[in-house]
Amino acid sequence: MSAPVKFPRFFVTNPGPCPYLPGKTERKVFTELNGPHADELNDALGRIGFRRSQNVAYRPSCIDCKACVSVRVLTEEFEPNATQRKILRRNADLTVNACRPWSTSEQYDLLRRYLQQRHPHGGMTDMDDMDYADMVEQSPVKSHIVEYREPGRFGQPGKLVGACLTDQQGDGLSMIYSFYDADIEGRTGLGNFIILDHIIRARKAGLPFVYLGYWVEGSPRMNYKTRYRPLERLGPDGWKRFTGE
Repeated sequence: MSAPVKFPRFFVTNPGPCPYLPGKTERKVFTELNGPHADELNDALGRIGFRRSQNVAYRPSCIDCKACVSVRVLTEEFEPNATQRKILRRNADLTVNACRPWSTSEQYDLLRRYLQQRHPHGGMTDMDDMDYADMVEQSPVKSHIVEYREPGRFGQPGKLVGACLTDQQGDGLSMIYSFYDADIEGRTGLGNFIILDHIIRARKAGLPFVYLGYWVEGSPRMNYKTRYRPLERLGPDGWKRFTGE
């Protein structure tokens, strides 16, 4: 009798420079997502701290560091604070649509502007339109692009100001990668709004979690993730409430 799901094979990358903590090296363990049970495998791996990139699920497996910690928002208990309520009001006029995972030139142009504004020396700056298409379209699991647009005029869609590649897992939404226009006058907090919108969307869909990826203690780039409470972090004993400052 054969097993209904083939047990995945896992591999480990060679060590390389850590993009978050100077002087540290990173290493990842990964496996391929494919076949008719890719969604189930992605769900199971997501609950133990894996993230998806195209058809690969990975998680840190560094030899001398455990700073990368998976975090997720508890959607039912989340209550926006005063700053977050202000961000929601400021961007309430945006039109939000969950689209099939198909790349467009408009999305790619927005991504290029975002990388130039926020991550000019990051590892994604060399991404061309075909690389972006692969990131969005090479998904073996249920995913979509959530687009954020300014109000349209004369029956035409408004300007695209934000987008997020999102996986829908069995217990929540996993935000794979979000990007937005950071230089729009009078419309600050777009990145925060995209996270808040995902929390609201997950709650309405009856999904208990929004997965935010990895929080890295000591990395200022990751501090924003701790603003969304209650938050759970994955440790040796499973998911526990985040109580740090």
